[in-house]
Amino acid sequence: MAENITRLSPRQKMINLMYIVLTAMLALNVSSDVLDGFTQVEEGLNRTNENIEQRNLAIYRTLEEFAQKNPQKGQVWYDKATEVRQITAKLYQYIDSLKTLIVVEADGPDGDVNNIQRRDDLEAAAFIMLSPTNKRGVVLRKSVDDYRNYITSIIADTVKRANINEILSTESVVSNGAKQSWENSKFESQPVVAAITLLAKLQNDLRYAEGEALAYLLTNVDASDVRVNQLSAFVIPDSRIVMRGGRYSARVVLAAIDTTQRPNIFIGGRQITNGLYELNCGSTGVFDYSGYLEVPRGDGTMARHDFKSSYTVIEPAATVSATMMNVLYAGIDNPISISVPGIPTSQVNASMTNGSLTRSGDAWVARPTTVGSDAVITVTATVDGRSQTVNTTTFRVRKLPNPTPFIAYKDDKGNTDKYLGGKPFSKALLLQAPGIGAAIDDGLLNISFTVLSFETVFFDSMGNAIPEVSNGVNFSQRQKDQFKRLSRGKRFYISRIKAKGPDGITRDLSPLEVIVN
Repeated sequence: MAENITRLSPRQKMINLMYIVLTAMLALNVSSDVLDGFTQVEEGLNRTNENIEQRNLAIYRTLEEFAQKNPQKGQVWYDKATEVRQITAKLYQYIDSLKTLIVVEADGPDGDVNNIQRRDDLEAAAFIMLSPTNKRGVVLRKSVDDYRNYITSIIADTVKRANINEILSTESVVSNGAKQSWENSKFESQPVVAAITLLAKLQNDLRYAEGEALAYLLTNVDASDVRVNQLSAFVIPDSRIVMRGGRYSARVVLAAIDTTQRPNIFIGGRQITNGLYELNCGSTGVFDYSGYLEVPRGDGTMARHDFKSSYTVIEPAATVSATMMNVLYAGIDNPISISVPGIPTSQVNASMTNGSLTRSGDAWVARPTTVGSDAVITVTATVDGRSQTVNTTTFRVRKLPNPTPFIAYKDDKGNTDKYLGGKPFSKALLLQAPGIGAAIDDGLLNISFTVLSFETVFFDSMGNAIPEVSNGVNFSQRQKDQFKRLSRGKRFYISRIKAKGPDGITRDLSPLEVIVN
């Protein structure tokens, strides 16, 4: 008869192992003192929740009374407070239902949250909250996340928002080196009384967050009321400088005015509405205007407040200048400064012919392409919502000038310097120099070139020229050997220098005379 072998799946093996572990844990008794402690904490939290609820209700009633007395100012905040109360109550009741489910799972259908019999039951909380079929723990975590985001969206105070984010945090925790979800850390292997206490603490946090939101809404009731002992008229223009063809806009307001009681405003004998004064500007110059406001007093009489202001209309203009020179060089980036008086930089745009023009922060970079052809920069500005051409400037486009060849060396202090020829040069420094370089460095331009090749020309005792060629930027060994033979006062020339610039053009440079010291 063949042997009957039953093969268990890995999952079943794990279940069997967990059963053995849980059976062993059942032999351990949770201290009754600890359970009593949880019970006392839970009872204290319930009392605190009732006290906080009474405070929150008092704030809510205050908002309700104010909304009844002054609906125009208070109704919007009362409606928001009602929404906060309803959302909090819904989540609070859901947590109450979870408490009941856990206690019923532990004590049976007659289980009472206020009189738990099997307080040390280690399975009921995990079964109710962590069961993979209903995932109540996941649902609770997401509900807390949604509530936290909702409450913090109401409160502008960053400190209070950070506090609420902290007390209602559902971040995963690290236990014994392993990352554990919020719900597992709260309800895995927890006695029933501990789980009920944790849920009561969560309800306490909800009441606290609700109270912070209601208190913030209450402060907003009076936020728009300004208490002053003096009334002054102000003219607030969008801008005192207007381009011809643009529009002048100004708001005339009475400081600290109640929005439920608007003043009457007159300018030039004509009444304006909503405190907005506008007119088309067809000519340049400085223009003055004046008017007055009429505000009703408590006794029915009118208080008059005079005001005056002015605005300036200018011709469309723009300033365009090359940062480096009054010309643009082809093949390289040319910094350009573009500004329009009275117009923000963000509303200024520009384009260029014969190349590209790009914005770089508050500045611009022009890169022309064809030498000999002009580059035209056109500047536009957005005025009253429409684009308007304010300036057109023409630049000449030139090729970069030839650079100056030099021998780079380090002085006694270790600073890099350039020997440009025509004066005595230390033989020791010459022997240390690796080769030659080329650059434009005239105080306006600072552009390096790449040396492609050059030739050194020495003279023997008979006056015969001895050329040595270097294919690259560095001195060849034969050239260095010639340097060693030079005596004081001797000179040689570096000629046939070829160098390429950032514009891609290869140039023949002027010879460099070296006098050995």
